[in-house]
Amino acid sequence: MTGTLTPARIAAPPPPPSPAGAARRLRDRLTPYGYIAPFFVLFAVFGLFPLLFTFYVALFDWNPIGDRTFIGVDNFTRMFADPRFWNAAGNTLSIWVLSTVPQLLLALLLAHVLNHARLRFALFFRMVVLVPYITSVAATAIVFAQLFDRDYGLLNWLLGLVGIDPVDFTGSTWGSHVLIATMVAWRWFGYNTLLYLASLQAISREVYEAASIDGAGEWQRFRHITVPALRPIIIFTVVTSTIGGLQIFTEPLLLSGGGGLTCGAVRQCQTLTLFLYEQGFGQFQFGYGSAIGVALFVMVVVIAAVNYVLSRRLRGEGR
Repeated sequence: MTGTLTPARIAAPPPPPSPAGAARRLRDRLTPYGYIAPFFVLFAVFGLFPLLFTFYVALFDWNPIGDRTFIGVDNFTRMFADPRFWNAAGNTLSIWVLSTVPQLLLALLLAHVLNHARLRFALFFRMVVLVPYITSVAATAIVFAQLFDRDYGLLNWLLGLVGIDPVDFTGSTWGSHVLIATMVAWRWFGYNTLLYLASLQAISREVYEAASIDGAGEWQRFRHITVPALRPIIIFTVVTSTIGGLQIFTEPLLLSGGGGLTCGAVRQCQTLTLFLYEQGFGQFQFGYGSAIGVALFVMVVVIAAVNYVLSRRLRGEGR
């Protein structure tokens, strides 16, 4: 018995897309980019363009009211041979270390206490730690200048009770660094405390209870549970504190008294941002000031990257 072969059924071609459907699909694809576009537009105008323009101006002998002459890398050569630049760089690093390390350690410890201790009015204490952050920098500088005053300051009065001679915090290099670092740490430790506290509250209480049942003490629970769980937020606070600490400007300017942009007769607390402002807007040397800005940018990027890499490595080893 022989059968007859029927031709294979050929699928009908899909109907051409309608203009309305094509427009809807295009709109759905472009809508997410429209939502994030304002950020990138603002970043390009107020972030990327000033950064690139700074690199450009650094290659010129640029006087805003005079001539603009291309000089290549001469501004950078001059900067590396300028002892004032190295003094400002050393002051910046010193103040950054003295303010960042105690600030983050204190914030971590205080967050642990607020999270675990059974305190009455716990919400009130959590709100109080934000008071330094919302306080005016000018008001904070006035208070700290009085506390650290050489002749009538409370701190020197306390030192005198134990037989220590008064310390001229504003007139000495290390004294001014300690004063500024203390002010910065006091202002920012509450902000970091709340960041750590929010992360701590995401850790299950059962983990701590299980560790207690196994015989782990308070320090062991803090070291092996709290710190590893907070590593991502610790990385964040270290990087942001580095960026902010290396660009410190307002605190040394307000605490320098009559020192102005030089921050004292021997530039004992002049940071890189103050030196940049002095050269750019005080001496109208925009090219040299831009070169200092480029050096500060590179320093911030390098130190922040090193902090990030070390933190990520410690995070990987803790797993």
